[in-house]
Amino acid sequence: MSIALAFSVVTALGMGMLGMSLFDLFEDRAAEEREEATEQLLSQSTINLENYLRNMRLISDAMYYSVIKEADMAEEPFDSQMNVLYEANKDNLISIACFHRNGRKVASVPFATMKENEDVTEQRWFKEAMEERENFHFSTPHVENIFDNTTFRYYWVISLSRGVELTENGHTAQGVLLIDMNYSSVERLLEKVNNDMTVGYVYLCDSNGEIIYHPRRNLINAGLYKENNLVAADYVDGTVEETFADENRSVTVKTVGYTGWKLVAVTPGNAAGVGLHETRYLVIIIVGIIILAMLFINSLISSRVTSPLDKLTRSVKVLDNGNLDPNIYVGGSTEVVYLGQTLRDAAEKMRSLLDDFVAEEKSKRRTELDALQSQINPHFLYNTLDSIVWMIEAGNDKDAVFMIKELASLFRISLSRGKNIISIEDEFKHARNYMNIQKVRYKNKFEVEFNLSPEIEKASTVKLIIQPLLENAIEYGVANGEDGEIEINGYMKDGDVYIDVKDNGLGMPAETVESLLTEEHRVSSHGSGVGLINVHKRLQLRFGEDYGLIVKSEPDMGTTVSIHMPYIEFGGDTNGK
Repeated sequence: MSIALAFSVVTALGMGMLGMSLFDLFEDRAAEEREEATEQLLSQSTINLENYLRNMRLISDAMYYSVIKEADMAEEPFDSQMNVLYEANKDNLISIACFHRNGRKVASVPFATMKENEDVTEQRWFKEAMEERENFHFSTPHVENIFDNTTFRYYWVISLSRGVELTENGHTAQGVLLIDMNYSSVERLLEKVNNDMTVGYVYLCDSNGEIIYHPRRNLINAGLYKENNLVAADYVDGTVEETFADENRSVTVKTVGYTGWKLVAVTPGNAAGVGLHETRYLVIIIVGIIILAMLFINSLISSRVTSPLDKLTRSVKVLDNGNLDPNIYVGGSTEVVYLGQTLRDAAEKMRSLLDDFVAEEKSKRRTELDALQSQINPHFLYNTLDSIVWMIEAGNDKDAVFMIKELASLFRISLSRGKNIISIEDEFKHARNYMNIQKVRYKNKFEVEFNLSPEIEKASTVKLIIQPLLENAIEYGVANGEDGEIEINGYMKDGDVYIDVKDNGLGMPAETVESLLTEEHRVSSHGSGVGLINVHKRLQLRFGEDYGLIVKSEPDMGTTVSIHMPYIEFGGDTNGK
């Protein structure tokens, strides 16, 4: 179940991330397409506007080069030619007029009378034409204000002015040709552009940022709306991202040829989601369908995986009850089969390790039992008691008392109130008690010397480890000869404790020494029945494989058996059970 849930969560997250990525991709692509569409619309609008302005320039050229330059105002007024040109283009024109440099009207159509006290030389279009005579000058939209209009209507116009040369009585003079274009023509063209915009709007400004057309011009004039036209006038052609009035928006700019006007398309930042609602819903539906399909597939796959795992889990649970011989399930996919086989092998290894541990514990208990039995060996006890009886019968009470005291001390240390760990000082006392008794039994056939370094007296040791070595030294070393010597030395070396039991007996060959500490040479028919292997095993069980007995011997050179233990400070409450 957990696997199916994990698969489902991963699938849902993965498909959700995929859906988000796809939607982001669609959104970016939609933004690119919207930007391309805006640029194309703006380019086409710029071409249309340039064509319109080009027609106005052509009218101005036709009036200047075909009429004004060819006529002498004193002999041949050109009102009629000007009227013909006006009539041919009156849909896009409000008026055509020509003025002398002193402001005097030379000719005009369709209006004939100027307003009283109207000084055209103060008009901006007039000044610009006189200052740069070779250029065309386009004004911003304004109300035509120099002629009397008998219809009492006012017209919004864009003035196209240029400097011209007038001929009068054979003399040339500077003048200005003025063509007032109908602003509504430009307005209709840009309104159509705005109608074609799916989002945002388009406005027109001159090179200085003054607005020529804006769909919200009335609101701007009333101070109810602001536009970033002064900044947009400095933008180069293309698309830029800007923040204006706390709104992120995309601005596309196209320059109108010759005039320097800027056609500006503004797309609000929140327009990115416009038109993508259907796409968003479509992506959600597609991702939802895929998630459901994947969940169904996951359930099928997970059931094939989890069913063998459930069987494996149930078969392994018996291990909790201590059963190390379970019938562990092996089946399903390759991975589950491998897992089942591994668990089965692990259970078998656990059972083998447990068997080894039990055997080791049995061996340890047997070793401890052997050590305990060594101190109450019937032969040793009978012989000692028999020696005491003989001394008493012979009237040797003093030696009998000594033997009894030594035997009592030996048994007191052997028992140690059930403790298996004693101090080296007590272990040496036990060894002295034992050797004092044996010397009496063997009628002082050998000498014994004890040397214990004070620095290890308070170290801990497993009890009854010196007696078996002394027993072997007597039995196989000095019992059958004269002038036997046994030396027991306790000292510290390299931070560890060493106790050497050395005799001057016959010694042993090297092959015998190498096999002394093996199970096959466990001593059972002489002495205490414990032998070297017992002591060696007890030391290793207690302190590890790095410790135990070291045997050195050569024929006719005697034998030295060394006990090697770590130095551990003895505590009075130490209990080695």
